Amino acid sequence: MQEQEVVKITEAAAFQIKEMMKQNEEEGATLRVTVHGGGCSGLSYGMGFDRDVKEDDIQLSQYGIDIVVDQESAPILKGTVIDYKQSLMGGGFTIENPNAIASCGCGSSFRTAVNAGKPENC
Repeated sequence: MQEQEVVKITEAAAFQIKEMMKQNEEEGATLRVTVHGGGCSGLSYGMGFDRDVKEDDIQLSQYGIDIVVDQESAPILKGTVIDYKQSLMGGGFTIENPNAIASCGCGSSFRTAVNAGKPENC
C-alpha cells in the first residue's frame, strides 16, 4: 500500500495538531492514527501522540507533522482525510473516510463493507 494513499491531513488540521503538541509538550512526537473495535457502529478512530514508531508502521509526513499508521488500520483508513473545522459552537476534527459505509451520530464510530468491528452501546 502506498504511503500517500493512507491518511491525509489538511493544513487546518496540521495547524491544530501543532498547537496541541505545544500545549501538551509533545513537540517532536508523531501523530498516530488508528482504528479499533468499539463504538455504536463497530469501529472507532483513534488519534494521539506517540514517540514509539514500530518497524512495520507506515510513516508519512505532511505539513511538518510526522504521522504513523499501523498495518492493521491502514487498509481501513486508505484515502481518509482528517480536517479541523471551527464554528460558533467550537472546533473539532472531522474524519472523512471513503471506506465507511455507515456511521453513528457521534461521527467517531463507523463500519466498512468488509469490517463491521464489534458494536457497543454509545
